[in-house]
Amino acid sequence: MAALTGKVAVVTGASKGIGAGIAKRLGAAGAAVVVNYSSSREGAERVVAEIVSAGGKAIAVQGDVSKAPDVQRLFAETIRAFGRLDVLVNNAGVFRFQPLEEVTEAEFHRQFDINVLGPLLTTREAVKHFRGGGSVINVSSVASTAPVPNSAIYSSTKGAVDTLTQALALELGPRGIRVNAVNPGFTETEGVIDMGDVIGTDFERQLVADTPLGRSGKPEDIAPAVEYLASDAAAWVTGETLRVSGGLR
Repeated sequence: MAALTGKVAVVTGASKGIGAGIAKRLGAAGAAVVVNYSSSREGAERVVAEIVSAGGKAIAVQGDVSKAPDVQRLFAETIRAFGRLDVLVNNAGVFRFQPLEEVTEAEFHRQFDINVLGPLLTTREAVKHFRGGGSVINVSSVASTAPVPNSAIYSSTKGAVDTLTQALALELGPRGIRVNAVNPGFTETEGVIDMGDVIGTDFERQLVADTPLGRSGKPEDIAPAVEYLASDAAAWVTGETLRVSGGLR
């Protein structure tokens, strides 16, 4: 039997990149998957189609995780479609690297609203629907402890996510709800490629050189760790931060 058979998982920001990889992995493991997206309906529907064509169950639900009404609707549609909730993967996130002189209040709030407030709002709503325990997995980053230049805002949001993971694990543990984080290293995603000034540069080459396994990550490298933390195999694991980074620190 697949590790997540009978479970229902919500994956935020799952229309592409790491989120899409996680959604497809959880679907292959037997979970019914809610593919959340903010703007890319086409991408989300493509992920749903892949899960369904492989014999799984999935739906796409639009919603901005930094807005409480959207979050409430996301989980209402989850329950309407599948009748339960077992796993929440807080993957939705944004980033922009810029020197200190270019930092604006608007960019600060954009990143903190989605990267930190988002997981707070989604977890708050999810606990209303978990029955007999549940698993929350936050997708953080090694940047939380090993930031790179020009990443002051982004790295700070991921440091907050790591701390949020530990705090919620303490608070929700008595309810049987586990909260853990997965911290990817440098991972080649559509977002990184779209930046246009990373892939093929000295910056990328240095990150790969600093990675003991000698390459950049792929979404499919991250997804198995999330599957593990979502499954009953991790029933005695909470409050942990698991680096999935090829050894990059």
